[in-house]
Amino acid sequence: MLEKEKEALAKRIAGEITLSSDPGKTMRKWREIFGVSQTELAEFLGVSSSVISDYEGGRRKSPGASTIRKFVEALLEIDEKRGGKVIRAFSRTIGSDLPTNAILDIREFAFPVTVADIVEAVKGEIVANEDLLGRKIYGYTVIDSIQAILEMSSDEFLKLYGWTTERALVFTKVTTGRSPMIAIRVQGLKPAVVVLHGVKKLDELAVKIAERERVPLVISNAKDENELIVSLRALVEKVEKI
Repeated sequence: MLEKEKEALAKRIAGEITLSSDPGKTMRKWREIFGVSQTELAEFLGVSSSVISDYEGGRRKSPGASTIRKFVEALLEIDEKRGGKVIRAFSRTIGSDLPTNAILDIREFAFPVTVADIVEAVKGEIVANEDLLGRKIYGYTVIDSIQAILEMSSDEFLKLYGWTTERALVFTKVTTGRSPMIAIRVQGLKPAVVVLHGVKKLDELAVKIAERERVPLVISNAKDENELIVSLRALVEKVEKI
């Protein structure tokens, strides 16, 4: 199933690990994206959990090509046995031609950050599900909400998530916040956090949807879209230097 997509994803994962300044931390990132525990991965590879833990914690020397290959193949095979959720999500990003007017910025983090980090970067305040400030975020997409409504089909909206829903969807030109939250509710896929910029009066329904879907909802107080994007890119650069 999806053999070309599997091959492309395998190359991406292997490449990131090989080129990473902290291969163990990058291995952990991908393991978590696939939703695989250390114990499950260890059992699949026929090693002890401590081996996986030592690689991820930097207590073992950087993995060689053979180890990386086995690691990547294990994640892909486990995902296939579960129905190929991650592989299929990645396949949606290949050859995608999203409306450039709707997508203002889209980035991935070298290592995961938290909802709290996003809140700080966007000069925000969390208005729903504050208990999820520690949730991990692997990337973000900044969306012009007006252009998205005018230009994007439901299939294109799904592509905003890239290869994982564990990301921040940042909507600009928002008046009340109702439309973005309804779109998320209807689509069924939930981002790890939603940021609304430009809110004049937050709609109570937006908050209720966020609470029901267990999606942290953040109001950004950045002065404009440029400051918002510059701050998020600064977070990307900060993570890369860790």
